[in-house]
Amino acid sequence: MTTTTQMDNHAADSLFRMLDQGKKKSIESDRFIDQLARTGILPDDPRIQELLQSFGQKERERRKSPTISATEFNDILRQNALVKKSLTENLVIPDFESFCDELGKIFRETLKNNNGKVADYIPQLARVHPDHFAISVCTVDGQRYSFGDSKVNFCLQSSCKPINYCLALEELGEERVHSHIGREPSGQSFNELALNSKGLPHNPMINAGAMMSCSLIDRESDIADRFDKVSKTWQALCGDKQISFNNSVYLSERQTADRNFALAYFMREKNAFPERTNLTETLEFYFQCCSIESCTSDLSVAAASLANAGTNPLTGKVIFGASTVQNCLSLMLSCGMYDFSGEFAFKIGLPAKSGVSGALMLVIPNLMGISIWSPRLDQVGNTVRGVEFCRRLVERFSFHQYDSLVGHSKKINPRRKQNEVMATKVMELIRAASYGDLDEIYRLEAEGVSPNTADYDGRTPLHLAACENQIEVVRHLVTQRVQLEAKDRWGNTPLDDAIKFKNKEIKEMLELAIKQRADKKVEVLA
Repeated sequence: MTTTTQMDNHAADSLFRMLDQGKKKSIESDRFIDQLARTGILPDDPRIQELLQSFGQKERERRKSPTISATEFNDILRQNALVKKSLTENLVIPDFESFCDELGKIFRETLKNNNGKVADYIPQLARVHPDHFAISVCTVDGQRYSFGDSKVNFCLQSSCKPINYCLALEELGEERVHSHIGREPSGQSFNELALNSKGLPHNPMINAGAMMSCSLIDRESDIADRFDKVSKTWQALCGDKQISFNNSVYLSERQTADRNFALAYFMREKNAFPERTNLTETLEFYFQCCSIESCTSDLSVAAASLANAGTNPLTGKVIFGASTVQNCLSLMLSCGMYDFSGEFAFKIGLPAKSGVSGALMLVIPNLMGISIWSPRLDQVGNTVRGVEFCRRLVERFSFHQYDSLVGHSKKINPRRKQNEVMATKVMELIRAASYGDLDEIYRLEAEGVSPNTADYDGRTPLHLAACENQIEVVRHLVTQRVQLEAKDRWGNTPLDDAIKFKNKEIKEMLELAIKQRADKKVEVLA
């Protein structure tokens, strides 16, 4: 009997041979690292740092690029589950390289869009070069890839609002937080002088609601410690990467904050704030949060932490509780894209939050986070390229949260291995043949599924159609030049099945087709 250990060793040997293309019975560490990177596990991933350090030690000892023997390779797979899952294509996006190739096409298509203009009501934002464009993705397994200006820092602006809301929820709970903030779309501009019927900000994703979130965070501490808490949370969300602060934007925003001050005083008039709220400190705290800076490469990890129910995929740190993230994503879906939120939820169907810096954080729950930056904005304040990228993304991939209701689709599902996808399509084709569903057969053939394919019992679509007396299906398959005398594991051909189930017309059709092909073969030979 084959044991699990023997099976694992066999799989490890196969992987080793795949990487050892030179048949040297060893793998160069650089090639090994490149292979991990193709699966989305990058060299700065904290989960493989110990392994990389061992390579570095070997290089120092041998004064040359280290190699990995078969025994060392087996040890690595046993000791590091991430490496094993990566090399055996068992991460959440199995074929990550192909997925990124598709994303690259979308990126290049979207890059052509030069519509919109940079926000100018905050002077420092108006000075940002409009042509910047960056996309970064991070899956819940920590697979990462970036395009464009992914290492250039930009201000979070309104994309900080979901995280401040999460911090307030974690500290005070849903009931207390929502005694000060509503949870309905406002239907108005993000900085409109408007409150709901209870005199509260409509939701935490607009300016009034975000200021209210700030008033609830760590209220007993001084403003420096409160900001430090927010900064450390962003750092943890980004995989312990350093974030920065743009003091110029902060000062610029504070100097042009008449509307935000008006909103704050309006809320104070309605007794919306908690008791003893210092209005000036609250507003300055809010401006500071908006002026935090990072890049798409790191912010995609923050988005992935939300996709992963509050746990950072790179460090394993639990930053927010799952119920907190659930509430946050619900409001991001309904309120996160300013006056475009309803349309975005309808077309894209994913939680997102934009900012007037051109930032956009997109969350695909249980799969990945995406960070986008392009400073040109549309009329409601959303990044033009960011919105187009999201639209193209859900057109190409089955990421809309209701795609599963549609059934058969030509969209790509990157969650599944290609061999699993094809196996499913094979079964769909065989099932369609048994039901007489010609439209489905045409669709699957157009997708490249061979009508000669067979299931694990060796039964082809023609076998099933012959059994179930699906005359039109048999006629179609015969014209497709399928194998007429394929045998299943019991040695039966489609003709045998037609005879067994007394399907006379199909029997005669198959006998004639077999004879015609035999006669034609004789003619060719002659």
